[in-house]
Amino acid sequence: MKQIILTLAAAALLFGACGTKQETVNEEQTNNNTTMELKNVNERVNMGAKLYVTPQPALMIATYDAEGNPDVMMAAWGGQYEGNQVCFQLSSHKTTDNLRLNKAFTLSYADARTVAESDYFGIASGRDVKDKVAHVGFHCTKSENVNAPIINEYPLAMECKVVEMIERDGGGAFVVGEIVNAVADPAILTDGKIDIKKLNPLVWDASSLNYFTIADSVGKAWNSGMALK
Repeated sequence: MKQIILTLAAAALLFGACGTKQETVNEEQTNNNTTMELKNVNERVNMGAKLYVTPQPALMIATYDAEGNPDVMMAAWGGQYEGNQVCFQLSSHKTTDNLRLNKAFTLSYADARTVAESDYFGIASGRDVKDKVAHVGFHCTKSENVNAPIINEYPLAMECKVVEMIERDGGGAFVVGEIVNAVADPAILTDGKIDIKKLNPLVWDASSLNYFTIADSVGKAWNSGMALK
């Protein structure tokens, strides 16, 4: 399963939460930098202190609330933390509340088939919609390994337990989760491994605010650069 995580985490270089369409991107940080005198580099265009770590993953975090209702949200600020750990930063959400309560979640990838539903999960708040999963016609199965739902329509899910939550002002938190297991639909496997083309995960472009799918492979990791040694 480590190979699965390493393969897919390559799409996520940096984490931070998207929630209800990612709060104004680092607005405070941007404002703090407006007093700096920015200098040009060669003939490049200064873009200011905006978020251009792109692409970012379209991660689906699924949890249960106190009444056992499933909830799922989209997050973009997240990635691999340790060999079997993931991390993400959330502002105050129903998901943040659920993580504090159950110390468990599943992590899936939005894909090309689920653009509308996945985007809705990032727009609608679980505090306003009691069961977002049922609202879009999706279904879930309770994980056998952690107290969290697996969204059936997402073909890959990592079952995770919360190992650390660093509380932030305003009810948000930095979350570290340990991957207990990963479960995959056989339809996205080739020779027993995750096939990235079959999974067809979405990535989010912070510059244009659009979703994209991953293009064809252009090289082999730890191999393509060997000719330059």
